[in-house]
Amino acid sequence: MHPVLFKIGFLTIHTYGVLVAAGFLLGLGLAVKQAKKEGIPSNKIVDLGFYVLLSALIGSRLLFILINASHYIENPLEIFKIWEGGLVFYGGVLLTVPTFLWYVRKHSLGVWSTADLFAPSLAVAHAIGRIGCFFAGCCHGRPAEGLPWAVTFTDPESLAIIGIPLHPTQLYESLGEFINFFILIILRRYKSFNGQLFMTYILLYSVLRFIVEFYRGDIGRGFITSQLSFSQGISILMFLVAVAGLIVLRKRRMRKES
Repeated sequence: MHPVLFKIGFLTIHTYGVLVAAGFLLGLGLAVKQAKKEGIPSNKIVDLGFYVLLSALIGSRLLFILINASHYIENPLEIFKIWEGGLVFYGGVLLTVPTFLWYVRKHSLGVWSTADLFAPSLAVAHAIGRIGCFFAGCCHGRPAEGLPWAVTFTDPESLAIIGIPLHPTQLYESLGEFINFFILIILRRYKSFNGQLFMTYILLYSVLRFIVEFYRGDIGRGFITSQLSFSQGISILMFLVAVAGLIVLRKRRMRKES
Protein backbone atom coordinates (compact mmCIF):
# COMPACT_ATOMS: atom_id res chain seq x y z
CA MET A 1 0.00 0.00 0.00
CA HIS A 2 2.32 2.75 1.28
CA PRO A 3 5.77 1.32 2.08
CA VAL A 4 7.27 4.76 2.68
CA LEU A 5 5.56 6.89 5.31
CA PHE A 6 7.47 10.04 4.40
CA LYS A 7 10.86 11.35 3.27
CA ILE A 8 12.87 14.26 4.64
CA GLY A 9 15.87 14.89 2.44
CA PHE A 10 18.01 11.74 2.50
CA LEU A 11 16.03 10.32 5.44
CA THR A 12 13.32 7.79 4.54
CA ILE A 13 10.84 6.65 7.18
CA HIS A 14 9.27 3.29 6.32
CA THR A 15 5.73 2.54 7.47
CA TYR A 16 6.71 -1.01 8.35
CA GLY A 17 9.33 0.09 10.84
CA VAL A 18 7.05 2.67 12.45
CA LEU A 19 4.26 0.15 13.01
CA VAL A 20 6.61 -2.55 14.33
CA ALA A 21 7.96 0.01 16.81
CA ALA A 22 4.42 1.07 17.75
CA GLY A 23 3.40 -2.54 18.33
CA PHE A 24 6.42 -3.15 20.53
CA LEU A 25 5.83 -0.04 22.64
CA LEU A 26 2.15 -0.83 23.12
CA GLY A 27 2.91 -4.44 24.05
CA LEU A 28 5.63 -3.36 26.46
CA GLY A 29 3.35 -0.76 28.04
CA LEU A 30 0.65 -3.37 28.65
CA ALA A 31 3.21 -5.76 30.16
CA VAL A 32 4.53 -3.07 32.52
CA LYS A 33 0.98 -2.19 33.59
CA GLN A 34 0.24 -5.84 34.39
CA ALA A 35 3.58 -6.24 36.17
CA LYS A 36 2.68 -3.43 38.56
CA LYS A 37 -0.57 -5.23 39.41
CA GLU A 38 1.37 -8.41 40.15
CA GLY A 39 4.06 -6.68 42.21
CA ILE A 40 6.87 -7.25 39.69
CA PRO A 41 9.44 -4.41 39.32
CA SER A 42 8.58 -2.58 36.13
CA ASN A 43 12.22 -1.81 35.32
CA LYS A 44 12.93 -5.53 35.00
CA ILE A 45 10.04 -5.93 32.59
CA VAL A 46 11.24 -2.98 30.49
CA ASP A 47 14.76 -4.41 30.32
CA LEU A 48 13.42 -7.86 29.46
CA GLY A 49 11.22 -6.32 26.77
CA PHE A 50 14.20 -4.81 24.98
CA TYR A 51 16.17 -8.07 25.22
CA VAL A 52 13.18 -9.87 23.75
CA LEU A 53 12.83 -7.30 20.96
CA LEU A 54 16.50 -7.53 20.00
CA SER A 55 16.55 -11.33 20.00
CA ALA A 56 13.24 -11.48 18.11
CA LEU A 57 14.49 -9.18 15.36
CA ILE A 58 17.78 -11.04 14.99
CA GLY A 59 16.18 -14.49 15.09
CA SER A 60 13.35 -13.68 12.69
CA ARG A 61 15.75 -12.03 10.25
CA LEU A 62 18.27 -14.88 10.39
CA LEU A 63 15.61 -17.48 9.62
CA PHE A 64 14.34 -15.42 6.68
CA ILE A 65 17.88 -15.13 5.36
CA LEU A 66 18.46 -18.88 5.73
CA ILE A 67 15.23 -19.66 3.87
CA ASN A 68 16.26 -17.27 1.08
CA ALA A 69 19.99 -18.02 1.25
CA SER A 70 20.54 -18.06 -2.52
CA HIS A 71 19.21 -14.51 -2.89
CA TYR A 72 21.30 -13.10 -0.05
CA ILE A 73 24.47 -14.83 -1.24
CA GLU A 74 24.09 -12.86 -4.47
CA ASN A 75 22.96 -9.67 -2.67
CA PRO A 76 24.72 -9.66 0.72
CA LEU A 77 24.11 -5.96 1.45
CA GLU A 78 20.34 -6.59 1.45
CA ILE A 79 20.77 -8.67 4.60
CA PHE A 80 20.69 -5.46 6.60
CA LYS A 81 17.61 -3.91 4.92
CA ILE A 82 15.31 -4.99 7.71
CA TRP A 83 13.12 -1.90 7.23
CA GLU A 84 11.88 -3.39 3.95
CA GLY A 85 10.37 -6.41 5.71
CA GLY A 86 11.63 -9.97 5.65
CA LEU A 87 11.10 -11.38 9.14
CA VAL A 88 9.92 -14.89 10.03
CA PHE A 89 8.02 -14.91 13.31
CA TYR A 90 9.08 -18.42 14.29
CA GLY A 91 12.74 -17.50 13.88
CA GLY A 92 12.20 -14.80 16.46
CA VAL A 93 10.62 -17.33 18.82
CA LEU A 94 13.57 -19.71 18.51
CA LEU A 95 16.08 -17.06 19.64
CA THR A 96 13.79 -15.27 22.08
CA VAL A 97 13.09 -18.35 24.23
CA PRO A 98 16.71 -18.90 25.41
CA THR A 99 17.16 -15.13 25.84
CA PHE A 100 13.99 -14.97 27.93
CA LEU A 101 15.02 -17.96 30.09
CA TRP A 102 18.47 -16.49 30.69
CA TYR A 103 17.05 -13.16 31.84
CA VAL A 104 14.27 -14.40 34.12
CA ARG A 105 16.58 -16.86 35.86
CA LYS A 106 19.30 -14.25 36.27
CA HIS A 107 16.83 -11.86 37.92
CA SER A 108 14.93 -14.52 39.90
CA LEU A 109 11.63 -14.02 38.09
CA GLY A 110 9.12 -16.83 37.69
CA VAL A 111 9.52 -18.33 34.22
CA TRP A 112 5.90 -19.23 33.58
CA SER A 113 4.31 -16.31 35.43
CA THR A 114 6.49 -13.88 33.46
CA ALA A 115 5.70 -15.67 30.20
CA ASP A 116 1.98 -15.31 30.99
CA LEU A 117 2.49 -11.63 31.67
CA PHE A 118 3.91 -11.11 28.17
CA ALA A 119 1.50 -13.37 26.26
CA PRO A 120 -1.21 -10.77 25.48
CA SER A 121 1.51 -8.24 24.66
CA LEU A 122 3.00 -10.60 22.09
CA ALA A 123 -0.37 -11.00 20.42
CA VAL A 124 -1.18 -7.29 20.15
CA ALA A 125 2.36 -6.33 19.10
CA HIS A 126 2.29 -8.97 16.39
CA ALA A 127 -1.15 -7.79 15.23
CA ILE A 128 0.12 -4.24 14.72
CA GLY A 129 3.35 -5.49 13.15
CA ARG A 130 1.34 -7.41 10.54
CA ILE A 131 -0.39 -4.17 9.57
CA GLY A 132 3.13 -2.91 8.91
CA CYS A 133 3.64 -5.92 6.64
CA PHE A 134 0.48 -4.93 4.77
CA PHE A 135 1.82 -1.43 4.09
CA ALA A 136 5.20 -2.82 3.03
CA GLY A 137 3.65 -5.52 0.85
CA CYS A 138 5.69 -8.33 2.39
CA CYS A 139 4.03 -11.61 3.47
CA HIS A 140 1.46 -10.98 0.74
CA GLY A 141 -1.27 -13.36 -0.37
CA ARG A 142 -1.79 -15.34 -3.54
CA PRO A 143 -3.90 -14.04 -6.44
CA ALA A 144 -7.59 -13.74 -5.59
CA GLU A 145 -9.52 -12.65 -8.69
CA GLY A 146 -13.15 -11.92 -7.89
CA LEU A 147 -12.68 -11.87 -4.12
CA PRO A 148 -14.62 -8.84 -2.79
CA TRP A 149 -11.98 -7.95 -0.20
CA ALA A 150 -8.94 -8.68 -2.38
CA VAL A 151 -6.28 -5.95 -2.38
CA THR A 152 -4.37 -4.68 -5.40
CA PHE A 153 -0.96 -3.18 -4.65
CA THR A 154 0.06 -0.33 -6.94
CA ASP A 155 3.03 1.36 -5.24
CA PRO A 156 6.20 0.47 -7.19
CA GLU A 157 8.15 0.25 -3.91
CA SER A 158 5.79 -2.37 -2.53
CA LEU A 159 7.20 -5.85 -1.92
CA ALA A 160 3.95 -7.44 -3.11
CA ILE A 161 2.99 -8.40 -6.64
CA ILE A 162 1.84 -5.22 -8.37
CA GLY A 163 -1.45 -4.83 -10.24
CA ILE A 164 -3.07 -8.15 -9.31
CA PRO A 165 -5.83 -8.64 -6.69
CA LEU A 166 -4.34 -10.58 -3.78
CA HIS A 167 -5.53 -12.14 -0.55
CA PRO A 168 -4.72 -9.61 2.22
CA THR A 169 -3.00 -12.30 4.29
CA GLN A 170 -1.27 -9.70 6.44
CA LEU A 171 -4.69 -8.45 7.56
CA TYR A 172 -5.98 -12.00 8.05
CA GLU A 173 -3.17 -12.64 10.49
CA SER A 174 -3.49 -9.23 12.12
CA LEU A 175 -7.22 -9.77 12.75
CA GLY A 176 -6.49 -13.24 14.12
CA GLU A 177 -3.88 -11.86 16.50
CA PHE A 178 -6.24 -9.15 17.77
CA ILE A 179 -8.78 -11.91 18.47
CA ASN A 180 -6.05 -13.90 20.24
CA PHE A 181 -5.24 -10.84 22.33
CA PHE A 182 -8.83 -10.46 23.56
CA ILE A 183 -9.08 -14.19 24.26
CA LEU A 184 -5.95 -14.00 26.42
CA ILE A 185 -7.16 -10.90 28.28
CA ILE A 186 -10.40 -12.72 29.14
CA LEU A 187 -8.59 -15.96 30.02
CA ARG A 188 -6.30 -14.05 32.39
CA ARG A 189 -9.27 -13.53 34.73
CA TYR A 190 -9.81 -17.29 34.97
CA LYS A 191 -6.19 -18.44 34.89
CA SER A 192 -5.70 -21.54 37.05
CA PHE A 193 -1.98 -22.25 36.66
CA ASN A 194 1.20 -20.46 35.58
CA GLY A 195 2.04 -20.95 31.92
CA GLN A 196 -1.59 -21.25 30.88
CA LEU A 197 -1.74 -17.93 29.03
CA PHE A 198 1.57 -18.38 27.22
CA MET A 199 0.85 -21.94 26.10
CA THR A 200 -2.63 -20.91 25.00
CA TYR A 201 -1.09 -18.12 22.92
CA ILE A 202 1.31 -20.56 21.24
CA LEU A 203 -1.58 -22.93 20.53
CA LEU A 204 -3.82 -20.20 19.11
CA TYR A 205 -1.10 -18.67 16.97
CA SER A 206 0.04 -22.01 15.56
CA VAL A 207 -3.51 -22.71 14.34
CA LEU A 208 -3.85 -19.19 12.93
CA ARG A 209 -0.53 -19.31 11.10
CA PHE A 210 -1.19 -22.80 9.70
CA ILE A 211 -4.47 -21.59 8.17
CA VAL A 212 -3.16 -18.26 6.85
CA GLU A 213 -0.26 -20.02 5.12
CA PHE A 214 -2.72 -21.59 2.65
CA TYR A 215 -3.43 -18.11 1.30
CA ARG A 216 0.13 -16.78 1.23
CA GLY A 217 1.60 -15.96 -2.16
CA ASP A 218 5.22 -15.13 -1.36
CA ILE A 219 7.10 -18.22 -2.49
CA GLY A 220 10.32 -17.19 -0.72
CA ARG A 221 9.19 -18.47 2.69
CA GLY A 222 10.33 -22.05 2.04
CA PHE A 223 8.52 -25.35 1.71
CA ILE A 224 8.93 -28.80 3.27
CA THR A 225 6.76 -30.36 0.53
CA SER A 226 4.88 -28.81 -2.38
CA GLN A 227 1.81 -28.48 -0.13
CA LEU A 228 3.38 -27.82 3.28
CA SER A 229 5.32 -24.63 3.94
CA PHE A 230 8.20 -24.38 6.37
CA SER A 231 6.05 -22.24 8.69
CA GLN A 232 3.25 -24.80 8.60
CA GLY A 233 5.69 -27.49 9.67
CA ILE A 234 6.78 -25.36 12.62
CA SER A 235 3.10 -24.60 13.37
CA ILE A 236 2.36 -28.30 13.73
CA LEU A 237 5.33 -28.71 16.08
CA MET A 238 4.37 -25.66 18.14
CA PHE A 239 0.76 -26.85 18.41
CA LEU A 240 1.92 -30.19 19.81
CA VAL A 241 4.31 -28.45 22.22
CA ALA A 242 1.51 -26.15 23.42
CA VAL A 243 -0.94 -29.00 24.01
CA ALA A 244 1.69 -31.01 25.87
CA GLY A 245 2.71 -27.93 27.88
CA LEU A 246 -0.86 -27.21 28.95
CA ILE A 247 -1.34 -30.80 30.09
CA VAL A 248 1.97 -30.99 31.98
CA LEU A 249 1.61 -27.61 33.69
CA ARG A 250 -1.98 -28.33 34.72
CA LYS A 251 -1.00 -31.70 36.21
CA ARG A 252 1.90 -30.05 38.04
CA ARG A 253 -0.49 -27.56 39.62
CA MET A 254 -2.89 -30.35 40.62
CA ARG A 255 -0.07 -32.32 42.27
CA LYS A 256 0.92 -29.28 44.33
CA GLU A 257 -2.67 -28.85 45.52
CA SER A 258 -3.12 -32.51 46.46
